[in-house]
Amino acid sequence: MANFLDEFMKDYGSEVTSQLSSNLNVDKGTVSKLIPQLAPLIISGLKRQKDDRGGDDRVNHILNKYGDSSVLNNIKDIVASKTNDSSADPNLGGLLGLGGGTTAAQALSKKMNVDSSVIQKMIPALAPLILGALTKKRDNSSSGIQGVGSLLDANGDGSIIDDVAGFLLKGGTASSGTRNKGILGSILGGFLRK
Repeated sequence: MANFLDEFMKDYGSEVTSQLSSNLNVDKGTVSKLIPQLAPLIISGLKRQKDDRGGDDRVNHILNKYGDSSVLNNIKDIVASKTNDSSADPNLGGLLGLGGGTTAAQALSKKMNVDSSVIQKMIPALAPLILGALTKKRDNSSSGIQGVGSLLDANGDGSIIDDVAGFLLKGGTASSGTRNKGILGSILGGFLRK
């Protein structure tokens, strides 16, 4: 998963950061720290769908329905559209579990000192870009959906919880390990146990 996020940030991070920053009136430095913490939550929602609702076929269905790689050619418009859509759902229609996006936004709000309503707008703006990048990866890979399915669990142990936790701890800005674990519990507990 970390490799996918590294690729995403290398290829699209600068423009996504710039667009989210200007549309939500949040400084670029804060946005650039939030994206790598929100993206794993979206990916973990896909992992949960894969595990609980039909394996790679379910992930394929979600990518076919919501993962249009062409959005990556028009990041400015998709971010503007989603951040200004008052009906945009931070829980991504249940992809993040019941209240998962809202819970994540509240936890990250405290950690990053950003209003949770702003983070709740970032999630649905970022989701189509992440899904678009995953779709592009699927379509350009010889392993297709199986390749996407395998990257949902970076270390191959069948659990994304430790993958997301490791990624967030590695990128976390809080100095106290205990504090980081509390944040992780808040972010992950709302939807990964469902």
